[in-house]
Amino acid sequence: MAALDRLIAVLQQMEQSHRDMLALSENKRQVIVKNDVDQLIAVMNKESKFMKQQEPLESERQSAVHELLQERGIKSMLNLNITEISKLIFDPADKQRLLEVQKKLAGTLQELKEINQLNQKLIEQSLMFIDLSMDIFATRPEQDATYQHPADKNGNPGRIGLFDTRA
Repeated sequence: MAALDRLIAVLQQMEQSHRDMLALSENKRQVIVKNDVDQLIAVMNKESKFMKQQEPLESERQSAVHELLQERGIKSMLNLNITEISKLIFDPADKQRLLEVQKKLAGTLQELKEINQLNQKLIEQSLMFIDLSMDIFATRPEQDATYQHPADKNGNPGRIGLFDTRA
């Protein structure tokens, strides 16, 4: 049962790490709404560090799974998910512990996915707004805002736009 306990402990660590990432993602959403680019860069650097912390946890999880399979007499190096592994555990209490950790981790991952999708939409909207703003400033208006007699137009193109993109 040492391998099962190790697997559960690793899954709990992964769940806690993803909870921390979730808090960071919520902070990221607030930073995006505030349009604070410097803070956004800092948050993204922290996210990168969190992602690097996941690598050793994932390899430890895989190691615990393979150790559990060997304890159960399975020699193959299968890559099983938690539901499949739970079918190899016959003690109801151990199976319940494993499935509870799986449920918590899956819930946290779902929350993280949702907030990341929201953050992505916010960033896309911000970029669309910037693009629209640049188009407004850089393009020539179809009509001038003031009246000009058609005979007064002498081929002078007038101003190109509010923002001269050739500069």
